[in-house]
Amino acid sequence: MGRAFEFRKERKFKRWGNMARVFTRLGKEITMAAKSGGPDPDNNPRLRALISTARSENMPKDNVERAIKRAVEKDHSDYKEVVYEGYGPHGIAILVETATDNIMRTVANVRSYFNKFGGSLGTSGSVEFMFDRKSVFKVKSSSPVDLEELELELIDYGAEELFMEEEEIVIYGSFESYGSIQKFIEEKGFELVTGGFERIPNTELKQLDQDARAEIEKMIERFENDDDVQNVYHTMAN
Repeated sequence: MGRAFEFRKERKFKRWGNMARVFTRLGKEITMAAKSGGPDPDNNPRLRALISTARSENMPKDNVERAIKRAVEKDHSDYKEVVYEGYGPHGIAILVETATDNIMRTVANVRSYFNKFGGSLGTSGSVEFMFDRKSVFKVKSSSPVDLEELELELIDYGAEELFMEEEEIVIYGSFESYGSIQKFIEEKGFELVTGGFERIPNTELKQLDQDARAEIEKMIERFENDDDVQNVYHTMAN
């Protein structure tokens, strides 16, 4: 198994906390995808994948339709994707992905969270190089699958790693290969459960004692409770 498997296995999936937050953040992603690629899922692969993700999270159909509609409303503010980077206490690198309609509000909040916990907001590129951005899919198959054969096929489409997680196949690939991997999944008749992106640390993760870990976890939780924050990544070992 590779680094993505180890990272996924150890990672605590607390980032979306509760159902309301899941729906809010998925709604923003759906709106942005519809804005950039059009509101028709048949002609917008990224939107199709997000709708599948919304379905897997039991997001009501009405919520999905409203999120798509917002993309074509003239009076609706556009969301912008902004990444913030910095360091928390104990030298832990923190990368925060946001989707915001008010950058001044978001940067002020992000800076305040860093400061509150003894960290510091850095400049663009200060920690992003410590993470590799990957496309990631979870799929199901109605028939048995030979993972080794599937991996050999998917390599030509940009896949780098795949493994079973409960009853689903998890596929990681390069960021640039998102479209080609999704096309393969759909053409081969797999059920697309979720499709999106993750950042995998490419540096040695820092081991901290229990008190230091608790301090970092409180800081991460504060970020995750902000409505503008989509994802938080860090270099602390779990």
